[in-house]
Amino acid sequence: MEILMIYGATGYTGGIACNHANSLGLSFVLGGRSLDKLALLSAKLAAPYKAFGVKDASSIASALKGVNVLLNCAGPFGETAEPLMEACIGMGVHYLDFSAELSTYQLADRLGEKAERRGTMLMPGCGGSVAMLGCLVLHVLQNVEQHVASIDVALRIAGPISRGTAITARDRLSPECLQRCQNALTLQDVSNTQQFDFDDGKGPVACTPVTLPDLITVWKSTGVPNIRTFVHGSEPSTTDIATSPEGPTTEQREASPYHAAVIATTRDGNTKRSVLHTVNGYTFTGIASVECARRVLAGEAMEGFQTPAAVFGKDFVKCVSGTYIVDA
Repeated sequence: MEILMIYGATGYTGGIACNHANSLGLSFVLGGRSLDKLALLSAKLAAPYKAFGVKDASSIASALKGVNVLLNCAGPFGETAEPLMEACIGMGVHYLDFSAELSTYQLADRLGEKAERRGTMLMPGCGGSVAMLGCLVLHVLQNVEQHVASIDVALRIAGPISRGTAITARDRLSPECLQRCQNALTLQDVSNTQQFDFDDGKGPVACTPVTLPDLITVWKSTGVPNIRTFVHGSEPSTTDIATSPEGPTTEQREASPYHAAVIATTRDGNTKRSVLHTVNGYTFTGIASVECARRVLAGEAMEGFQTPAAVFGKDFVKCVSGTYIVDA
């Protein structure tokens, strides 16, 4: 029997993932650092659990015995991704996460050949912008016959963010704004905003350049040498992180859908545009990450560093109910 472990199960998005996995009737093991919290969640979901941290390699290896797929939901991923990736490679376990931190993808790229030799897959980005935008880009490119010179992608976020996201944004995200230019990551001027129409009735809006991991994943799945990533969203909350709620309520998520847009430009200057409409990002990530894990458990895996779009195809995003694409 193939075994899934959800690590960081007691966190905000980890909890959404666990609840979705449970609703599908999947068998899984809970993992995390807090024994007390795991015990409570275990009683609620009737799932076994293993408590362990990420600072001791032997403890990780022991916890992963018998596990085939690890879904890492424990951020900041700058602290958890490397020891868990290394352990998964050593144990022959497929590794998944939904990090928004560029360093996680640079790490997976560095460890890709090592994982390939071991027959394991590293798939950071099994939810969030990487899954959304990666599939949207492949959808656009299927209808472009000319050589694509550049891709601009934008994410329109909505609603409150979780405490974990706020901490990551404050402590882990690079202060530098990057773009991919002629296959290399270079600095991007944050004042270089671009207009995107998200097909939500509000017309074109100015989107701010940001460093998203899609600078690596879109390039990996398409080979397009010039990529820029943008975000449009609400103003950040001024609430103290320490006293803020763990994350948005179910009602807040339901009232705050996400949208994504892509502009592909050919060498001749022609453009192709498409927009993706989906549920709130946290809901999307919880569902999509579990669907990734379910498919990998069923044997849909490729060795080395991979992306959801490359492994599962452009229609993968449709596994999340309410997600659809409109060609502009």
